[in-house]
Amino acid sequence: MDPAITSELSKFDDDIPFRAITNHTQSTWARTFHSSPELYIQPQSIAEVEKLVNLARRCRRRITTVGCGHSPSDITCTSSWLVNLDNFNKILSVDKEKCVVVMQSGIRLFTVGEELDKVGLAMPNLGSINHQSIAGAISTGTHGSTLKHGILSASILELKITLANGKTERCSPTQNEELFRAALISLGALGIIVEMTFQAVPAFTLAWKQVVNTDLSMFNSWNKDLWTQTEFVRVWWFPYTRRAVVWTAEKTELAPRPPPKSYYDAWLGYHIYHNLLYAAQYVPRMLPWIEWFVFGMQYGFPNGSTTSAIQPSRQALLMNCLYSQFVNEWAIPIHKGPEALRRLSSWLNHLTPEDPDYVPHGIPYSADGLWVHAPVEVRVTETSNSTTPRPHLDPTCTEEATLYLNATLYRPYDTDPPCRARYYEGFEYLMRDLGGRPHWAKNFDATGKEIEAMYGDKLLEWRKIRNDADPEGMFVGEWHRRYIMGEGRKLALEEVEVGRKKLWKGGVLVTGEVEDDDRGLSGNTSEESFDHLRESDVTVKG
Repeated sequence: MDPAITSELSKFDDDIPFRAITNHTQSTWARTFHSSPELYIQPQSIAEVEKLVNLARRCRRRITTVGCGHSPSDITCTSSWLVNLDNFNKILSVDKEKCVVVMQSGIRLFTVGEELDKVGLAMPNLGSINHQSIAGAISTGTHGSTLKHGILSASILELKITLANGKTERCSPTQNEELFRAALISLGALGIIVEMTFQAVPAFTLAWKQVVNTDLSMFNSWNKDLWTQTEFVRVWWFPYTRRAVVWTAEKTELAPRPPPKSYYDAWLGYHIYHNLLYAAQYVPRMLPWIEWFVFGMQYGFPNGSTTSAIQPSRQALLMNCLYSQFVNEWAIPIHKGPEALRRLSSWLNHLTPEDPDYVPHGIPYSADGLWVHAPVEVRVTETSNSTTPRPHLDPTCTEEATLYLNATLYRPYDTDPPCRARYYEGFEYLMRDLGGRPHWAKNFDATGKEIEAMYGDKLLEWRKIRNDADPEGMFVGEWHRRYIMGEGRKLALEEVEVGRKKLWKGGVLVTGEVEDDDRGLSGNTSEESFDHLRESDVTVKG
């Protein structure tokens, strides 16, 4: 450990642990990005979090918080201090009558589900996976697929967040509301969320089924009952075969019944698909055939093929992410869904006016020689009727329900697919043309100026709250500057990327540095800056 850090640490006259190690390499779950933080810190109490924040300010270091690293982007890359809350993961209290649960922010969603199940409760909604920490899921706008619920942050009643001055603030719809709205989707740039109060529901079981049919059938039911036939609905769309799998689920009192198994499930299908994807790295035109074969084996070849099961909600709402992947997901108005998918199909399939499914795609990039992975995940959420405070950086629609289109590209054996750049270029053009906003945790290439145009005054409000809470940029990195911080001056503790290189084992190694000149607020020295922040009573203005 840097002797300067050891020296500053010795000045803390307390028995509060500082659980830090060196020589740690942090990788995203998808192994798309890697970084080597100076310190990797795993606190186990709010007091430890407050201490490490105070120490970081004295030592002029940036802090990044990470959970399971499931985001395939470089949002958590740092060469400074990386805080992981996996050991800050307890359920603190449960009010079974009101279904209100208080928990530490590092708890993973699968643990939340297991612990709530023990007391007859459940989360009202889930995304496709449950590996994330609760704080990470909230901070990036994670959602499920249902018109009966909003994004996961809609279930948060109260937060506690430790800010750059080392103080832990409580915020809710009735206390520090602006801080609350900024923290609900904080993107890790506001402070360290340490505790949250969550509105759970009584535990429930879902009877689900999935049906294979033509995408035309899906389009024809879009404005009828596609998204309202049951409480939970999601779709997987296969562009080359022009088919779709519609998954629906409704609450039931029936006894659980596991999904059927076949010889192709589990390891056999997993490895067959993985190796076919790898072969397609060299012969991309195989991909339409792979799509037909693999998903026919998984879901059934004939139209009308149906699979069903009855499972607890914490199991039924999940899906297997399979392999390392890039994920580019955008939120658009739900009524534009058929147009989006038809235009994407026309582009990818080179449809001509003679084809009954043809529509002008308007994408100004060639799809010649472009072969992509499938399926495209199609999900929905409803926040336009929300009665809870709306996060400043909420990407969902305010006038109608929101549709999410998720263009996943697998990285077989950690190798990047050759189609990535052009596919995502065309996909993002289409999403922007339809008034879309990118999912914060995914791989997108929109510019900071484009993000500013998408959010307008809401982004400016969020920046002001963020800057009041963290004026020196202790929680700001290259990702934040690129997309949401604007073109203003660099902050004193803001981390700047200084290099990246591709690794032979896959992914990109990112290196950054904090270019602090040991000057703090208003030209003060770092020690004076520390005292200024420590003594401040007004954390957030607004």
